[in-house]
Amino acid sequence: MEIYLVGGAVRDKLLGLPVTEQDWVVIGATPEAMLKQGFRSVGKDFPVFLHPQTYEEYALARTERKTAHGYKGFSVHATPDVSLEQDLLRRDLTINAMAMTPEGQVIDPYHGQHDLEQRIFRHVSPAFAEDPVRILRVARFAARYATLGFKLAEETRALMQAMVTAGEVDYLVPERVWAELYKALNEPSPSAFFYTLRSCGALAKIFPELERLFGVPQPERYHPEIDTGLHSLMSLDQAALLSSSPEVRFAALVHDLGKAVSPKDNLPHHYGHETAGLPILDVLCVRLRVPNAFKVLAQHVMQYHTHCHSAAQLRAATIVDTLVALGAFKSANALNAFLLACEADARGRTGFEDAPYPQADIFRVAAQAASAIDTSIILESGLQGAKIGEAIRGLRIKAVAEAVNINAMVAIQL
Repeated sequence: MEIYLVGGAVRDKLLGLPVTEQDWVVIGATPEAMLKQGFRSVGKDFPVFLHPQTYEEYALARTERKTAHGYKGFSVHATPDVSLEQDLLRRDLTINAMAMTPEGQVIDPYHGQHDLEQRIFRHVSPAFAEDPVRILRVARFAARYATLGFKLAEETRALMQAMVTAGEVDYLVPERVWAELYKALNEPSPSAFFYTLRSCGALAKIFPELERLFGVPQPERYHPEIDTGLHSLMSLDQAALLSSSPEVRFAALVHDLGKAVSPKDNLPHHYGHETAGLPILDVLCVRLRVPNAFKVLAQHVMQYHTHCHSAAQLRAATIVDTLVALGAFKSANALNAFLLACEADARGRTGFEDAPYPQADIFRVAAQAASAIDTSIILESGLQGAKIGEAIRGLRIKAVAEAVNINAMVAIQL
């Protein structure tokens, strides 16, 4: 029995990055032999075992043969005669097809170290094309390692394009798409995920709502980058700089989906895009089974981001009604997440990346003032039903009007 460290742990060790998970491959063993040594079987589709002390994953060396479309259409061959080189050959990228002995010696039959040094994502073999999830994985690696200068090899891009043309991505299941998207949203450069998908034609298949934004113009006065698709990904990158929350990042990404359906006669203007995008967002969230926390925040940002941008011009009543719609007066609220996504939108424009966003402070001051009102007089006044809500709204409006005006005066004096 021979045991080797494989995959991402080897890659990240060689890059000098922290390793959070270690996977191992076992050569020359049988499932019975693993169980006899105290390993616990956990693999559903192929033989994987958990170490009895470390609980790290140990997989028997295997080969795979394509039997049907999709990422589950494989038959697995895992016997003691499968070699390390055969096991590594079935992996996606050369940088993930290296192994390391317990003594630290690197086994690199497919030149992964060279591609690491050159910062290249390159497929190991034509078998890459058999699994459509690999397109998503490569895009996710781009989001993770873009800051290190990694690029996609042209032959790998061409292979991914051929997979799209052949319809292989049509067999991706929603759960797997969302799982990869969620991981990408948590990476340092999430926009690279979508640029990579778009470069091989997969964005139009997997995220058509985003693909439709490219080529849609916006007023150059407010959007020097002009293109709505580009603006959406710029907003995503700004959200990544402002917040580690994947919900905030998702909301910034999809906030302008409604601009794809603006009447052509009105372009480059997008009147009513805030509400026009809501049904589009709903379709996307249903298709990918997006968690409710992501969906609700995205809906709020989509519908009210222009309110936030115009905070200094809004009447106190409008600010209060917006805060109510956002659920800002509930004990568990996402107001700060909403404001961060709006700020990302404002900064996701060419030349505005470092611009201040005082509108967020206006909403924060307003929310604090409106939350601090004393409602005891109203509750003791004998008012009934809707009149109680109307009276509370009136107190909130008065408090916000005073607080925002005072805040504006302080800003002028400063």
